[in-house]
Amino acid sequence: MISTDFFVLLPEILISLYAMLALVVFVYTGKDKHASLSIWLTGAVFLIVAAFVGLSDAPTATAFNEMFIDDAFARFVKVVILLSAAVVLVMGQDYAAKRDMLKFEYPLLVALSVVGMMVMVSASSLMTLYMGLELQSLALYVIAAFRRDNAKSTEAGLKYFVLGALSSGILLYGSSLIYGFAGTVKFAGILEATESGNLSMGLLLGLVLVISGLAFKVSAAPFHMWAPDVYEGAPTPVTAFFATAPKMAAMGLFARVVHDAFGGVVDEWQQIVAVLSVISMFLGAIAAIGQKDIKRLMAYSSIAHMGFALMGLASGTAFGVQAMLIYMTIYVSMNIGTFAFILSMERDGEPVTVLSSLNMYSKQEPLKAICFLALMFSMAGVPPLIGFFGKFYVLRAAYEAGLAWLAIAGVVASVIGAFYYIRIVYLMYFGEEIEKLVGSGSRRLTAILVISASLMVLGTFFSLFGIESLASTAAGSLAN
Repeated sequence: MISTDFFVLLPEILISLYAMLALVVFVYTGKDKHASLSIWLTGAVFLIVAAFVGLSDAPTATAFNEMFIDDAFARFVKVVILLSAAVVLVMGQDYAAKRDMLKFEYPLLVALSVVGMMVMVSASSLMTLYMGLELQSLALYVIAAFRRDNAKSTEAGLKYFVLGALSSGILLYGSSLIYGFAGTVKFAGILEATESGNLSMGLLLGLVLVISGLAFKVSAAPFHMWAPDVYEGAPTPVTAFFATAPKMAAMGLFARVVHDAFGGVVDEWQQIVAVLSVISMFLGAIAAIGQKDIKRLMAYSSIAHMGFALMGLASGTAFGVQAMLIYMTIYVSMNIGTFAFILSMERDGEPVTVLSSLNMYSKQEPLKAICFLALMFSMAGVPPLIGFFGKFYVLRAAYEAGLAWLAIAGVVASVIGAFYYIRIVYLMYFGEEIEKLVGSGSRRLTAILVISASLMVLGTFFSLFGIESLASTAAGSLAN
């Protein structure tokens, strides 16, 4: 590895070295006695690396013979991944401590999965893509089943592993077809092979299989089957992590593949992505209506949200990529606050996830209730909260790309999806009184919930906190 390669990969190398060094240190210094320190230390490392990546103004650079790329797009996505991972780690500490889940390995597995995510969004070849994807996935399989004494957690880990292995196989087979017909694994070479605008049948089949594998990673329908069971069965801090950083990474990788490798044949993949978008939006919106568990509801909610993000990607334009980045950043912010609220739901010291337990919650915890109301309305896309602007951007991108039918479908799906968000608000303010929830009492969770809800409201007055211009720069470096 030459020195220039080292500097291009410095963020990934730093986190990898930290994870391996911390693993050795904690093993030989008392293991779980320092589990809390491990969480805070890992969070601090994420924040430091995020600052390093976010403040970098280096030009686009490549490493390992152009198999790894560092550009504005990758840096934008990496900052969101690192910040969300740091917050989710810290906010799940109390939950983990109460349920014998506070092990020093947990944050280190999260760190290794984050390294995989960072490699994914900087992938410039099919080999790098697969290495990053599997590093992320293997760590996620383990933390999904982290509560070994819990049958649901074990089931969640097993289902995620089996279905994840299937999707990885599909993606790998598609990659092999692309390599066979394009003669290269590098995205630049694949782009050259498809510049004529005419895809061979082998390349087209490879593209379809790769998109199918990536659709699984973002839980887009009809490749969503793992999400509800894994969301419900995994420990809630793990579910919160699944709903944030990995989704951002997978969507960033999705954009990287279709634009960097197949940017010359937009018409071919645009149809596939648009269909995935429609199916995801409607399945997520309709299936969530009958859910009685809030974690399963959030799984279907994520499926619908991925449909909206794919709508921006389906436009095939730089503005569509910008819209997708804005949407995903807002989505991650909303989910962090939502899961902070879910983590605080307890009764007799046990976590409660049944929706009916929120009946008249506003009388017990008026501050938390109004914050959760803001988050639910933002997820539903109610103006003037910034969730509305996220949907506005992707709808506009689809319309301007000549996909008016897709934008109309998005509006209809958004109206349907608003039902279950508003139902939660109804329960909190007008439901029948039942046995009270006794919150976890964690000031940390309350603070994260309040900050997240405040961002939903204040973002409108502060021009989305500058996300629009940053996303524009990032999208310009990808879809140029």
